[in-house]
Amino acid sequence: MFLYRAVDKAGDTVDFLLTKRRNKLAAHKFLLKAISNNGCPKVINIDKSGANREAIRTYNTRRFKENKN
Repeated sequence: MFLYRAVDKAGDTVDFLLTKRRNKLAAHKFLLKAISNNGCPKVINIDKSGANREAIRTYNTRRFKENKN
């Protein structure tokens, strides 16, 4: 089991997701859930997981395309 957790600048947990797999789909699902519940953050700090980096890259690409149109 893997725990994805979003914290605010005070270190308090604002959102979390417990999942069986640590992959791009799980990371993207958590990112969308956290942003929809708490708004878009100014800064995202992540560990070295490639899944996390790819989920953020995908989110940013889609967001940029939406804002461009």
